[in-house]
Amino acid sequence: MYVILTSRPGEYRTEPGEHMESLEFWDYRLEGRLRAQFVIVRLHEASRVQVIEEGVGGSMNLVPTRFLEKHASIEAARAALTALARFGTLDATLTRREVPTQSRSLATP
Repeated sequence: MYVILTSRPGEYRTEPGEHMESLEFWDYRLEGRLRAQFVIVRLHEASRVQVIEEGVGGSMNLVPTRFLEKHASIEAARAALTALARFGTLDATLTRREVPTQSRSLATP
């Protein structure tokens, strides 16, 4: 199974938990401004995702992966991202970034 983690710069970021492997990183720009960053993650078994609020007094929550939309294949996850990037007639782009080497490995206990 694959899930998509979303971060909004300046607001919050998500980080994969145990039993998750980050595969692809994507930037979403609307009207030239970075609005969101996505990570396609392979889910090896049920886990929790960290959602970290940025800024003063930010908090951290652990969200079970059962609440995330799951995709049967990486191609299906990419198709879901592509659908997000189509925002009417506005100038929206989705650009893949290079995956940091240390992010590829599975987080294990």
